[in-house]
Amino acid sequence: MKSRERLLAALHHKNPDRVPLDIGSSMMTGIHRDAYHRWCSLLGLPQDASNHYFEPSMQIVYAAEDFLDILEIDTRPALPAWPKDYPLDIHEDPDCKYYYDEWGYGLKMPKSDPIYYSLFYHPLRKAEYISDLKIHPFPDPNDKTRLLPINDQIQLAEQKEKAIVLNNVCAGTMEVASWLRGLDQFLMDLALQPEMAEYLLDKVVDFKLAYWKMVLEKFGDRIDVVVESDDIGTQSSMLISPRMYRTFIKPRHRQIIDLIKSQTSAKVFFHSCGAIRPIIPDLIEIGVDILNPVQFNLPGMDARSLKKDFGNDVVFWGGGVETQSILSRGSPVDVRENVRQQIEILAESGGFVFATVHNIQGEVPPENLNAMWQAVMDFGRY
Repeated sequence: MKSRERLLAALHHKNPDRVPLDIGSSMMTGIHRDAYHRWCSLLGLPQDASNHYFEPSMQIVYAAEDFLDILEIDTRPALPAWPKDYPLDIHEDPDCKYYYDEWGYGLKMPKSDPIYYSLFYHPLRKAEYISDLKIHPFPDPNDKTRLLPINDQIQLAEQKEKAIVLNNVCAGTMEVASWLRGLDQFLMDLALQPEMAEYLLDKVVDFKLAYWKMVLEKFGDRIDVVVESDDIGTQSSMLISPRMYRTFIKPRHRQIIDLIKSQTSAKVFFHSCGAIRPIIPDLIEIGVDILNPVQFNLPGMDARSLKKDFGNDVVFWGGGVETQSILSRGSPVDVRENVRQQIEILAESGGFVFATVHNIQGEVPPENLNAMWQAVMDFGRY
């Protein structure tokens, strides 16, 4: 099977010739700069793409085509550019590098430990009234600069018969709103002054709707998967209650997914970290086709149970190997066995795309990555 054919079979819950493999098609299935450097070195490949960032805050790099080809990766990304009025501009001071996103929040990375950027500035933290929110300079979703690289990215994937994954323009609806206010303040808004939270949520939704309409009118018939996201879970539970999700967030997720599905037949990929089992039926109800990253080591997220309860209704894209301990700190033998177990559970009757649980972290040894890949090739055949 060709890569695109293989992935589409899995997305339609049919058995392809082998489990489709994704590394690098989204900012949730990517690879950190340091891990990429080391894996390229082990594979004998140049590292010329190693400082071309797919997603700067997490230091996720664009993987070079020779890297993707040698690993037989079935997917390719299509990713919007930074807007013309707010290009990525990295500043430096003696202790750190930092930048401001087009939404106005700031991120910094210490020079002493240059692994990730983390949030340090929330422009609307001190807002007291909706009138304070209204004067914030929200970004322009209709900036056509965002579309400039997408045609070439799609064209390359089409030439290679790879599945095309169109990425989102910003983080999730609740994520962006909480980054503008600060997570603690945003959660208090939801409970104590919901009109403040809803104003920001609606601004993010309006931005997303306008962007998706613009990009899908142009490219909607040439893509296979559309990426949306919102981190609503923690390592042990939901970040907000299911009731609060259904009141404030679910209707807005539905708006976005309804618009996407009105513009394209591509499948909707939805990323949410954490223990989100209580709302998986809600996500399926509003049209989510693909669930990522499938953190199967968390409470309620056991892979066998998820496959049994939801495997007919949603595709699992992720959950291929336990990232936080086994992939990063286990032996190659441990990695191989974990991949075997996960494929055995999740690949039955299609509906599974192999990816790690979220991005490949910088500390992962390249020998473990080789073991992961070889296990997919050995155990992923139908």
